Amino acid sequence: FSNLGLSRATLFRALQTLVTSGEVQRVQHGRYQQATISDGVDPWVLATRAVPDGVLCLLSALAFHELGTQLPADVWLALPKSAYRPQIDYPPIRFVHFSDLAFSAGQEEHLRTGGVVRGYSVAKTLADCFKFRNRIGVDVAVEALKDAVHQRRTTINELMAMARVCRVQAVMAPYVETIAAH
Repeated sequence: FSNLGLSRATLFRALQTLVTSGEVQRVQHGRYQQATISDGVDPWVLATRAVPDGVLCLLSALAFHELGTQLPADVWLALPKSAYRPQIDYPPIRFVHFSDLAFSAGQEEHLRTGGVVRGYSVAKTLADCFKFRNRIGVDVAVEALKDAVHQRRTTINELMAMARVCRVQAVMAPYVETIAAH
């Protein structure tokens, strides 16, 4: 904040003004995101509607499950390995291609404002984050893993099963063991 010349109080007042005007919505304590578009439909719903084969993944799935502190500007969608990437104006989408087994494993559907969101389970999302750690950052993956384990949102067995599906069990095992021991 200080490098922008803003105090915490000024930033808080600005956020409150944006929340009151409806431009920003509070997701949870200390976390805000751009409000949904005017018809009230969730951007995640719009994205999965616009891309019928798409599944919410990586940073968007972390935000959906409220793990870690990432609030991505784009909706991250997984597609099958050779699927076409459609051009979508809104919401902005980042596509990631998954192999057949990695794409189909751990899919879930959740009812949200305006429709259904297809996404991955907590365990599958964490395994994907470790698989794509070079793209999203290993620190993001570790932070989300800590949150999930401490909140008991998944089990070690589920995590390691999805790690096998994503072929990252050797990468994830030391982190899982260390975090589970604390």
